[in-house]
Amino acid sequence: MHFLSSLLEKYISDHSEPEPELLSELTRETHLKVVRPRMITGHFQGRVLSLLSKIIAPKYILEIGTYTGYSAICLAEGLQKTGKLHTIEVNEELQDMQRRYFEKSGYGNNIKQHIGNALEIIPKLDHCFDLVFIDAHKVEYDAYFEAALKKTRPGSVILSDNVLWSGKVIEPLQESDKATAALLAYNQKLKDDPRVESVLLPIRDGLTLSRVL
Repeated sequence: MHFLSSLLEKYISDHSEPEPELLSELTRETHLKVVRPRMITGHFQGRVLSLLSKIIAPKYILEIGTYTGYSAICLAEGLQKTGKLHTIEVNEELQDMQRRYFEKSGYGNNIKQHIGNALEIIPKLDHCFDLVFIDAHKVEYDAYFEAALKKTRPGSVILSDNVLWSGKVIEPLQESDKATAALLAYNQKLKDDPRVESVLLPIRDGLTLSRVL
């Protein structure tokens, strides 16, 4: 589902910060070589992530769901000079491509890759994260949130991607659609959870910004 017309989407992109050439290159290679390239963050949302990270100026970032590395590079743009971004991906076949672009971006030394189950990896990370980006298996969003929340502090920001799920959150729920059911419950949880204050932004496929209280 397109929430805005293609003309409005183009206008928004044209009047936002331009996409860095490296990320344009990463987008092209993702579309040529990787399954489900629409999962890539993309120009406009990437610039949103970059600007939010620059405003927060995090020392430590946690990303759950690396894919080909686009969003990690955007988030790394706001890291403090000695900061670290820990990014977790279940598909080990993408690791070499991620690393190649991380090195080309200039943030290679700041980005630590983890391959495996995020719910097993997060408890082992010895950091308090200033910024968290959740963009992995939708059925596990609640579990990711709970695991990440234990690694944050008051004032930390948690971003949750794809929370509008191509508009399925306002359509009749199909009994077999576990992902949409999980996102419906997750969105309601973030609205009601007294540990965070949240706002759901209609950016691309929906991005919820939650501040830890």
